[in-house]
Amino acid sequence: MKLSTKRRALILNASLGVLLLGGAGAAWASLGGGGEPAESGNVLTTRVTRGTVESAVTASGAVESARARSLNFATQGTVESISVEPGEKVKKGQVLARLDDESAREGVDAAKASLDAAEDGDTESASGYSQYVSAKNAYQAAKRTLAGTVIKAPFTGTVTAVGGTVGGPSQVQEGGFVDVVDPGRLQIVGNFTESDVTRLKVGQQAQITFDAIPGVTATGEVALIGAQPQTEDNVVSYAATITLTDIPGQVRLGQTASVSVVVDRADDVLTVPSAVITTAGGRSTVTVLENGTQTVKVVETGVKGTTGTEIVSGLQEGDQVVRPVVTPTGQPRGLFGGGGGFGGRR
Repeated sequence: MKLSTKRRALILNASLGVLLLGGAGAAWASLGGGGEPAESGNVLTTRVTRGTVESAVTASGAVESARARSLNFATQGTVESISVEPGEKVKKGQVLARLDDESAREGVDAAKASLDAAEDGDTESASGYSQYVSAKNAYQAAKRTLAGTVIKAPFTGTVTAVGGTVGGPSQVQEGGFVDVVDPGRLQIVGNFTESDVTRLKVGQQAQITFDAIPGVTATGEVALIGAQPQTEDNVVSYAATITLTDIPGQVRLGQTASVSVVVDRADDVLTVPSAVITTAGGRSTVTVLENGTQTVKVVETGVKGTTGTEIVSGLQEGDQVVRPVVTPTGQPRGLFGGGGGFGGRR
């Protein structure tokens, strides 16, 4: 008797269903579901090892000097000379620029003459003593005016800018007449997120890398944590200053740098890759392969690093922990490749 086309299709679908169910059972067994043995050769594992786990927070910023001064003349006048150029190294006390000081010197001479006359007068009387005090103050002011016609380097450093010209006025519109920085005291001000900044403490060590000079690193430490928040694109951050404790010769002012501050560290502890830990409902678990069988174990974690996590309890050194298999889409691979059951398209 010939079977109808519809009946043949029903028998074929039923047979396929049995085959699929059989394949599903085999796949579930291979993964150790329900405590069944699994073929270790088909499971990716990693061993529990002993080592160091570090947790760090990061930020970026530009290299700047911790000691910088914008210098200006303390009096008005005409610039007579400029002795330095941008990029030039200077020593503390070195003259950087001068004004025409003829008028200031005349003022000092006149004030000195008035002081001498007041000293020779009757300083015993109230009026005579008052004249002496006024003359002395005028003389001191005249000397300050004369000193203000010269700009000197307040510390050993490098000239970064000269804002005036010879023959021009002593005052400049923006910044200083001469800007000086100390290249031996460099720092980076980075903006840390509001969650990360709570883990920062003054004195914590930092590692610095530089975008323009790959392979070059520097060390530093947290020197100052800002108290005022900054908000940009609805993201709140806080500025923290990192001082460089060693300065590679290739580092220059203004270079972009990335800062990584170690906020927690655990040495000689059991550790596993963070990706093998599943946390839900406040409980952390891992899947361990024991004698070919996969078993879920509850673990207590400690320091959580970027790639590894400290295991406080629940595992032993050398245990084999099952690594999750991730598809190209980033999702754990299921028994049937992420499909929704046995049905196809309808």
